[in-house]
Amino acid sequence: MPSQAVLRKGLVLVDNRYHRQILFEPIGNKGQAMVENSHVLIIGVGALGSSSAEMLARAGVGKLTLIDRDYVEASNLQRQQLFTEQDVERQTPKAIAAQQRLKRVNSSIVIEAIVEDAGVDELEKIVPQVDLIIDATDNFDTRLILNDIAQKHKKPWIYGGCVASYGVTFTIIPGLTPCLHCLLDHIPNDGATCDTVGIISPTVQMVVAHQMTEALKILTNHLEALSGKLTGFDLWKNERMELEVKRLKDDQCPSCVLGEYPNLSYDAQMKTAVLCGRDTVQIRGNHRREMDLDQLVVHINRHSPVNVRKNAFLISFEVDSYRIVIFKDGRTFIHGTKDIVKAKKIYYQYVG
Repeated sequence: MPSQAVLRKGLVLVDNRYHRQILFEPIGNKGQAMVENSHVLIIGVGALGSSSAEMLARAGVGKLTLIDRDYVEASNLQRQQLFTEQDVERQTPKAIAAQQRLKRVNSSIVIEAIVEDAGVDELEKIVPQVDLIIDATDNFDTRLILNDIAQKHKKPWIYGGCVASYGVTFTIIPGLTPCLHCLLDHIPNDGATCDTVGIISPTVQMVVAHQMTEALKILTNHLEALSGKLTGFDLWKNERMELEVKRLKDDQCPSCVLGEYPNLSYDAQMKTAVLCGRDTVQIRGNHRREMDLDQLVVHINRHSPVNVRKNAFLISFEVDSYRIVIFKDGRTFIHGTKDIVKAKKIYYQYVG
């Protein structure tokens, strides 16, 4: 039995809350103090982000900043463990719902919730203040922005992705490891998403376990214990892959070697606009070359069979109450909504 306790609204909070974590020799009292003095940014508060946020809150991280543009929907409840049916009914923004739940988990830490897109301007305000960034986003546009901002401000970040029964993760330390730009050719990215091929919850938890273990190593300054590998696995197929990343560093990388940070430029960023007088959102992706429409049709039909119409200039198809038109230059019209957040979700689902 603990020697001291504090009564708060009928709940006994013992003075050795982190005792089991402190008993773990690599952390100890010194490491726990470092954790409690740290500030972690989580980008995306969906499956990976909500699980990561809970682990970090329970570990005693001093401040958590959560940024997410979306709200809670019924399909999230299967794997996004911080949310409830009440959040669905209220359409609570994910960052807010997570903040509310985590305050009940650990009232001694600071939890900041930001309901915004994680764009360049938004991240430039936050990233300089943090000690670590956790990637829990759902698209590579944001990840490439994150990669360049992390390199610019010399902040470590941990990449994580999962879909179906497959997950992948690796840790990026500016100045020490290759960055995301260096490894793009080695990361599977066929455009599949949870919306198109589904996901099982254990995949999420496996990725989070890898990410959070690496996070604790960084926050307690045990960089020598970091994996140094790109780790991938398929739980359903009982497969695991590890790739030593050190040798993959690109000596001409514009992000981590040349310091050009190409994904922070205006031209490289996604642009959205609600078309005047029309129930339509236009999205301009950051594609630097023409779209391969034939390949895109195959991708769309493989993951979500629909009737796709195609000519030399564009493809179009209908899903639910929306009509999607994708031009060869990458421009996309989402007809049937003026909601930019909803339009972006549809865009990432079918264009990637």
